[in-house]
Amino acid sequence: MAFDIKLYNVVMLGICFMLIFTAFQTSGNVQTSVLNSYKTSSGEYPFKNKGYISLAIIYTVFALANFIAPPICNLFGPRVAMFIGGACYCLFIASIIMPLLSTLYIASVIVGVGAALIWTGQGNFLTLNSTDDTMGRNSGIFWALLQCSLLFGNMFVYFFFGGHVNVSDHGREVLYTVLLVACGIGTLALVLLRKAPSQDYQQVAQNENSDDLQSPVQDSVNPERVSGQTPLESFLAAFKLLRTTDMLMLALTIAYTGFELTFFSGVYGTSVGNIKPDKIDEPKRQIGLIGMLIGAGEITGGLLFGIFGKYTNKYGRDPIVLLGFIIHLITFYLIFLNLPNEAPLRETDGESKLGYNMVVYGLCAYMLGFGDASFNTQLYSILGTLYSEDSAPAFALFKCIQSVAAAIGFAYGTVLVLKYQLLILVVTAFIGTLSFFYVERKHSRVKDLGYDPIS
Repeated sequence: MAFDIKLYNVVMLGICFMLIFTAFQTSGNVQTSVLNSYKTSSGEYPFKNKGYISLAIIYTVFALANFIAPPICNLFGPRVAMFIGGACYCLFIASIIMPLLSTLYIASVIVGVGAALIWTGQGNFLTLNSTDDTMGRNSGIFWALLQCSLLFGNMFVYFFFGGHVNVSDHGREVLYTVLLVACGIGTLALVLLRKAPSQDYQQVAQNENSDDLQSPVQDSVNPERVSGQTPLESFLAAFKLLRTTDMLMLALTIAYTGFELTFFSGVYGTSVGNIKPDKIDEPKRQIGLIGMLIGAGEITGGLLFGIFGKYTNKYGRDPIVLLGFIIHLITFYLIFLNLPNEAPLRETDGESKLGYNMVVYGLCAYMLGFGDASFNTQLYSILGTLYSEDSAPAFALFKCIQSVAAAIGFAYGTVLVLKYQLLILVVTAFIGTLSFFYVERKHSRVKDLGYDPIS
């Protein structure tokens, strides 16, 4: 039986991203709380809520850099682009070990560029290693492995912060050194990815019934440059895609994932951590528990939708997105009842209609993760299917739109109380779900009629 190099690449890609984002997503969850605890020798707190600003810078630069990422990915290939991106994540995490405001902001710009490279490369590489039939499965496998990062990283935070009200300088240095090592290993492991075999190579391999993955036929074609585009053409392709009806409609769904990314990755954990210790035990430690449960929801969703990915070909992707929408609406209502209104902005012991119920905090974290997986796995699947010939610019636009929304979310997260942040999420979730339905139903009808879609 021939070795399935495409499945190997998908699994290895997920493992590499799991390690890199064990570092970065854990950092994002605790960054504001960690920096808020930093005190100078004169007794000042120079980083008060600067974690939100750093994250806003990251996603703003990420959005802009997505327009230069496709030509770089096309020029050097997705594997090189992802390696450069991983190195940028390492630099950012290192900047928080001994933080200065200037280096934090500079590193935020650098990691924004790196994020564009690593995610554009990831989307391109995943598409090259998938077919229409395997795209749903591969998206689920990758997503589940990626979101293990939330589980492992936050498990470490949960036990590391045990008994601490604030984070000491030594604690910050140890935490971020461990995260830097994890990020470095994940970046180096990207060199283990193999070149995606071309369709011509696969056919020859099948005909010859050969297990030799180093055949000269494979090396005669570079499948990572299958589009044949120059870097300039790849750059312009992103703008052309943005003018299509399908991409404009999907942009509304993608924008919602950006707003809710802000909420679950930066706001929700910080809000629980801002509850005064007389209301819940060790609130800073609970940030790690919240992150673990978000990760558990993401992993469950990724595995579930990966295992049953073949059924999306039969029943469509919209039932999964509808499930995510309903789960998120229920979650937002429970959060509204259980969290004080001022919790995203400052330490508080304000009113909680459910009495600071820790079980509900944990349940909401799990549901945030599961709902996020519902939206993101189906967006990966539909983009990989509709734009298989333009995967680099398509996934660059995906991350560009998502990061613009996330940057806006982190910006208003510094000033808006909880109820207004939840209102924005409810409205954008409704619009994003309807727009996804439009594109999915349109292409389902076209496929049933046997026509090639024009958009």
